[in-house]
Amino acid sequence: MEYYSEKISRLIAELSSLPGIGSKSAQRLAFHLLDMPEEKVKKFTDAVLDAKTNVKYCSRCFCLTDREVCPICSNTNRDNSIIMVVESTRDMAAYERIGKFNGVYHVLNGVISPMLGIGPGDIRIKELLLRLQHEDVQEVVIATNSSVEGEATAMYISKLLKPAGIKVSRIANGIPVGGDLEYIDEVTLLRALEGRIIL
Repeated sequence: MEYYSEKISRLIAELSSLPGIGSKSAQRLAFHLLDMPEEKVKKFTDAVLDAKTNVKYCSRCFCLTDREVCPICSNTNRDNSIIMVVESTRDMAAYERIGKFNGVYHVLNGVISPMLGIGPGDIRIKELLLRLQHEDVQEVVIATNSSVEGEATAMYISKLLKPAGIKVSRIANGIPVGGDLEYIDEVTLLRALEGRIIL
């Protein structure tokens, strides 16, 4: 039985299609948006449209940014000799929150997952290899999630980099298997970074 009008139901349906938003949360958000002044709703929708239109991948590390080169890559105080490889911009942000890593990043924008038809060519591994040919990199820290796909991706990258003579390390355990980096607390992330192992 329909409780709401078509337009309210459509708004709830669209909100519930977002990750982590169930039907009750979608209803709460929908009614919150409807109660907001029109000016605030316009600012909200303008921010979404502006981000969707203007956010792109950094030409160097492939994180999401609204610039050609992201703030981290363009920061001259960062140590460019160490690159941390992460799955997503959210994972990069998780490490930035702890404030203890002064290197730069490379964002894969995914992991190898044969079950989903995602191979090495579907993520930014080729771009990482090109980057290593043109930059003086001493160490690559692989910080993919400890899921089956994250581990497989880490092993694949490690095997590719070993012949190049670049030190390859993996973040240490302490991050639970199947856990996503963006949800891990800062202390655990720091311990994983400090306890990384050479592959």
